[in-house]
Amino acid sequence: TPLNNTMEDIYSQLKLFQVPKKSTIPGVPNLVRFFNRLKKRLEKYDKDDPRYIEEVKAVSAEMRDKVLKYVMIRRTRSEIMKFFSDDIQKQGLSFPALDDPNRIVYIFDDQTERIFNETIEFLKQFNYSRYTPLLYMRRPVSEFEKQGQINVGGFMKGILVKRLESSFYAFKNTLRRFIESHEKFIEMFNKGTVYISKRVNVYDFLDSDNEDALLKLVEEERVQKYKSSEFRDEFIEAVKKDWHVLKTIQSLWLPLDSDPKLNQFIHELKNNRLLKSSKLILFTESKETGEYLLKHLNEEFPDRVLFYCSVGGIFRNSEISVPVARELIKRNFDPNHKQQTDEIRILITTDILSEGINLHRSNVVINYDLPWNPAKVMQRVGRVNRVGTVYQRIHIFNFFPTAQSEVHLDLEANITAKIQAFHDTLGEDAKYLTEEEIVSTHKLFGERLFQKLSDKKSYEGEEEERSELEFLQFIREIRDNEPSLFEKIKRLPKKARTGCQTDLLKKDHLLTFFRKGKLKKFFITAGAASHELTFFDAADLLKCEPDTEKRTIPQQYYQWLDLNKKEFDLLTSEEIPDKTTGGGRSNEKYVIMRLKANDIKQFQGFTEDDEDFLKAILRTLEDGIVPKNTSKRLKKELEREANPLKVLTILRRNIPESLLYHHPHSYSPPNPREVILSEYFIHEGTRRSTK
Repeated sequence: TPLNNTMEDIYSQLKLFQVPKKSTIPGVPNLVRFFNRLKKRLEKYDKDDPRYIEEVKAVSAEMRDKVLKYVMIRRTRSEIMKFFSDDIQKQGLSFPALDDPNRIVYIFDDQTERIFNETIEFLKQFNYSRYTPLLYMRRPVSEFEKQGQINVGGFMKGILVKRLESSFYAFKNTLRRFIESHEKFIEMFNKGTVYISKRVNVYDFLDSDNEDALLKLVEEERVQKYKSSEFRDEFIEAVKKDWHVLKTIQSLWLPLDSDPKLNQFIHELKNNRLLKSSKLILFTESKETGEYLLKHLNEEFPDRVLFYCSVGGIFRNSEISVPVARELIKRNFDPNHKQQTDEIRILITTDILSEGINLHRSNVVINYDLPWNPAKVMQRVGRVNRVGTVYQRIHIFNFFPTAQSEVHLDLEANITAKIQAFHDTLGEDAKYLTEEEIVSTHKLFGERLFQKLSDKKSYEGEEEERSELEFLQFIREIRDNEPSLFEKIKRLPKKARTGCQTDLLKKDHLLTFFRKGKLKKFFITAGAASHELTFFDAADLLKCEPDTEKRTIPQQYYQWLDLNKKEFDLLTSEEIPDKTTGGGRSNEKYVIMRLKANDIKQFQGFTEDDEDFLKAILRTLEDGIVPKNTSKRLKKELEREANPLKVLTILRRNIPESLLYHHPHSYSPPNPREVILSEYFIHEGTRRSTK
């Protein structure tokens, strides 16, 4: 699902198999220029400007049309059902339909509501200082170090908010661990020494369910040693303030034993017609929430519940290994398994099971946690929403909180307010929780997320777009049913031209179809300027009935054809001036300039291997393969060094040989431009005789 990511992520994926400045994608020989241009379009607007959302859609459409369609095949379920319906029927296959999502609303009593609201307010005061010590150093720290610390801190704060929404049980345990961590840190600081993690990949541990491993990495692994005196005085005071906030929250929750979310769930399991007898798949982001649910559901449905996470499973009060647990799950939930059994009715799992396994002996997915990233929901539902299921409908259940005092008022507004409260707790760090690219102020996040989770289109993950399959199907029908017409189409000469009368355009136009190797484009002009048309727009104009009269082409046809030719040549030229600017490119240019300078080129102390290495680096830089951060680091180090041998050492230290010799260079020479066909459209008010 590459379009769920940012443009930079897609660009990074493309660089795995494309030389950025010598791309083999038709019409986009320079990916650097292409993506810089799209990025500048987005930079025109603030993210809270409604026009920004529209520009994101336009940029995404251009990226799909000009790049992605050449490197990926995208087939939606609706396309398959529409254009391959005969094949589906012949094979006896079918797709289930998605029902509208169901809500399970759990209600806070007055005491729980008060504790919840106070907790939210206290969490807004939590600054996660213990996880951002470099921000309090007496010495200056780099922007890179600052951002790394802010990222880790934001994620740690996100853990607290996620656990609060997941289950009170998980939240209390996480709170306890945070308090213990702060107490150990304060003790360590008071002894005069501070150990700080150099680099922690928190993404992996948050995407799985291993909070313990994340905390361990933050505290113990890959550490640097500092003296307490190297930090400003306010650092330890900030850590103590955070500890006090955590202790205050802990004291609030001590007298609370009830769990309205769990109670409501058990009630639904026993009374809801869809839940009380079906096989169920229950997703949670927290391992501890999963274990907690297993304990209580086992009391209600003995020996019918299994919990599975990244470290293994628990079934009938026994721990089982990952391979054994997965085999047991397949036997109970995969209809293709040869030895099907029916021991398990309720499968509780983390997102470790959200991909790569068939579970469609069930048709019910329950999201016990609020799925902050709707893309995850599609993956979860995809386990049961599969071709070949015996079920005609798929059912989804989501949990939403509200307050007892508000339940009889506007329920949706109050649910939205609760979701917004979780989100706002993080303030500017909300992106760590939501994982959404756009969090705009003109529409509150809580409202938008609630709407997404309440709309079945969010779970289908399909956009209503036209498909080229409709034209492929049309051509196939001609090939199979009218072979002589198909042969005639194949033999049409290049530069074919014709004219027709139309009411689709307000004045005369000329449409030209060009080909250059694998690149195919349509351009249209009315005499003043030329611009590109999409395939679908061109197809709609070219479409006509068999008895449509051919019209005379006027003399201006040739002048207008030249306009289309020039625009095509301009937009497909490899020499389009690069008007983009940015630190990354200037860093790259500086390093290239240094390598081409006489002090390096004429230095006689390099070995033949050294010279080959420098040539490879130069080529790699010119191809745009070296990452921006590496170019930035190289420029910074090279500016301080004049000795050619030390320059070589810097280059060897920063650029791995794998980057130099293992990327593709199969850039083929450009193909000549060909005019395939042209059609001159005569506005309905203009009459010309048939020729």
